[in-house]
Amino acid sequence: MMNDSAGSGTRQTPETEKLDLKTKLAYGAGDLGPAITANIAVFYLLFFFTNVAGIPAGLAGGILMIGKIWDGVNDPVVGMLTDKTQSRRWGRRLPWMLYGAIPFSGFFFLQWIVPQFSADPSSNIWPLFWYYVVIGIISQAFYTVVNLPYTAMTPELTQDYDERTSLNSFRFTFSIGGSIASLLLALVIFSQISDRQQQYLVLAAVCAVISLLSLYWCIFGVRDRILAFEAKRIQVEEPPSLPFGEQLKIVFSNRAFLFVIGIYLFSWLGVQVTASIIPYFVVNCMQLTDSDVPKVMIAVQATALLMLFVWGALSKKVGKKIVYFLGMILWIIAAAGLYFLQPGQIGLMYSMAVMAGFGVSTAYLIPWSMIPDVIELDELQTGQRREGIFYGFMVLLQKFGLAFGLFLVGNTLESSGFKEAVAGQPLPIQPESALQAIRIAVGPIPTICLICGLVLTYFYPITREMHAEIMMKLKQRRETMGE
Repeated sequence: MMNDSAGSGTRQTPETEKLDLKTKLAYGAGDLGPAITANIAVFYLLFFFTNVAGIPAGLAGGILMIGKIWDGVNDPVVGMLTDKTQSRRWGRRLPWMLYGAIPFSGFFFLQWIVPQFSADPSSNIWPLFWYYVVIGIISQAFYTVVNLPYTAMTPELTQDYDERTSLNSFRFTFSIGGSIASLLLALVIFSQISDRQQQYLVLAAVCAVISLLSLYWCIFGVRDRILAFEAKRIQVEEPPSLPFGEQLKIVFSNRAFLFVIGIYLFSWLGVQVTASIIPYFVVNCMQLTDSDVPKVMIAVQATALLMLFVWGALSKKVGKKIVYFLGMILWIIAAAGLYFLQPGQIGLMYSMAVMAGFGVSTAYLIPWSMIPDVIELDELQTGQRREGIFYGFMVLLQKFGLAFGLFLVGNTLESSGFKEAVAGQPLPIQPESALQAIRIAVGPIPTICLICGLVLTYFYPITREMHAEIMMKLKQRRETMGE
């Protein structure tokens, strides 16, 4: 349990005082590596499987679905293990990041190799399928090992309601900045290297190195703050740890938590479906080239980056709900516009991309600013802090939804008659049915997801006033216990 030293007046404790710039920058850097690798995978992996490795769209969607399901399964396991980890030198979360960073970067790179198991392209499909399934499972496991402990550190760094929004603004500045950097790298590499397979190998290698370095920046940059928190936490005798089944019961009886995971699920389902289909939309529907794909995605991500601090400042005045509503409404308008775009309407395409970026920014910022509040509510109700299990199950359900979404996109493309590429040959001309399937995936499907997220946000129960009441009751409890 987190420890607030008793005191009078307005004296700040280590957990509630304003974080210095150095700590915020270091914490933000922890999301740079996962963001770069995840961004490249989200935007390009399905496209890479079909247009470089030559795997049918349905099988390609299956690879991604298997990886995401496994990724979701291991999240709560790692979350609980980090809650139980004991290290005087590194605390509960940092050892996982420290030892997982190198294999995380290495297995990410291996996803972008195209092994030749057979000279016959048709005989190569199933060996490639199983290669990418195995590498994907291992890669996703190490992604969880470094990323889940990272996300669970937010409530350990600060308990202040608005400071958490600020901290997440730094986090997602690095996250979206990493996404933009990866797209700029793709733009440069794709323009300099003509061979499709070599393009992705070089891009993956550069991103893997950046990921490794940024993770170590985070680990050593927040270590002192985390260890100070841990030193105070272990001084307080916590109630006995509950069995796993009982923890599940408590987690899913937390009404506010159910709203947060629902909001996050629908927001990110919209993000991921749109991101995975954009390369197909740009190349096939708008009749542009591969090198134009990063430009469109940069328009989205750059706007999202610029809006992070705007939305963060606005949320302090009008609240998280209103900010989320504003961003999502703009994104819904953009999704409708993309569905009706025709080849040649390039200016409109970029305008819609910028408008979508306003909404994507709130999808990054708002749900992750809500989850620490839920953890405090759980502490008030149970007397325990279980950041790991809450973050683990939040990501678990989100990834199950994403697995289904990616599987749906891949199989929709295949059933619509989408033609995968053959190595060494030009991209095939797609039938009208496949083009219509791409348009549906870029417009109506994300719109439905975003509307569902808006409904859940409207009924989300924790307001600024309710959070202040929770913190006051927690403080009273700690003072009663003699802290």
